Amino acid sequence: MKKVRNSPKRIFLTLNAALLLGLVTACGSDVGTPIGSAVAAEGLRIAAPAARIVEPKTQQVAIFAGGCFWGIEAVFERVKGVTRVESGYSGDTKATADYDLVSAGQTKHAESVRIYYDPARVSYNDLLHIFFSVAHDPTQLNRQGPDRGTQYRTAIFPANAAQRNAARAYIAQLDKAAYWQKPIVTMLEPFSFFPAETYHQDFMAKNPRHPYIVQWDKPKITNLKKLFPEYYR
Repeated sequence: MKKVRNSPKRIFLTLNAALLLGLVTACGSDVGTPIGSAVAAEGLRIAAPAARIVEPKTQQVAIFAGGCFWGIEAVFERVKGVTRVESGYSGDTKATADYDLVSAGQTKHAESVRIYYDPARVSYNDLLHIFFSVAHDPTQLNRQGPDRGTQYRTAIFPANAAQRNAARAYIAQLDKAAYWQKPIVTMLEPFSFFPAETYHQDFMAKNPRHPYIVQWDKPKITNLKKLFPEYYR
């Protein structure tokens, strides 16, 4: 049977109504614990990457996944040196880069963000530091906060060997330091990214009072400002 795709407006309205009723938890897709029954995690003060990274002087791209892309996008949009952030999908093909399919767990994609940044102002190591400290919990396997499924996994999609080596070294450094009670489960996966639908872009900026945003994502911004004041804008 051919799947009928809902329009973005219809999806958003249905999602928003469900969130207001406390029925939806997964970036707007899964039924589970009502919104408001849990407290968003606090940021964690951890050491910066010890290994040095050499990057080109031109604009670079970083791709991270760590739960719902709304909050990850909002965090990095507020980092000095970041010029642009896009929400999207990484890990599968362009043909399956569709919110209905991804949020239903019918693809190999993870909700991800593509970060354009100026290495002269903020390095890939700085972005890794923020990603692990503020943006998500790297010890949650195939979930993040209220969201469940491989589409919400913690993953890094390095754009080159330098990024791959830096991410691998930092994960090893954090594991050795044992900041968390559980091991880090962040995976390094092949580089890929497909932009999400327009209505997902700049979602927090457009929907600052959305229940999911208020409950799960705004605390990340507070933690960014608290733990990284030198990078917050």
